[in-house]
Amino acid sequence: MDTRKEILPAVAAIIFNQEGEILLQRRKDVDQWGIISGHVEFGESVTDAILREIQEETDTTAVIKRFIGIYSSPFSQTYRYKDRTVQYVTSYFEASLLKEIPDNFSNEETAELRFFPKEALPPALAQVNPYWLQDALDTQAPPFMR
Repeated sequence: MDTRKEILPAVAAIIFNQEGEILLQRRKDVDQWGIISGHVEFGESVTDAILREIQEETDTTAVIKRFIGIYSSPFSQTYRYKDRTVQYVTSYFEASLLKEIPDNFSNEETAELRFFPKEALPPALAQVNPYWLQDALDTQAPPFMR
């Protein structure tokens, strides 16, 4: 039974390579693939948070290319854990890596990093917002609020 309900700020970034493939991280905690994402820490801006998450989870630096949108829908942004239920308010960006990811990089969060064609994403995807890929591919739209 859920003992706590929380609303937390979060960040996520989609990263494409030159072929238009999407960078996915296989997370060690859930053994599923997903885009780079994480929590905003106290004293951080959302832009600082996503650049830190990218650095931590890929061991390389990045720049933000654009703000895609903000996602707060309880339907897609609520996660149930053993001891709590969290609704995330996620700021979503497109970013570009400034350097190559080190070969075979892994750490306490990242089991594996790989670029996938958008038509061949792995079946073991972590729960993600259903609009994230669609919204990221729409480069002409103003930022989304979902």
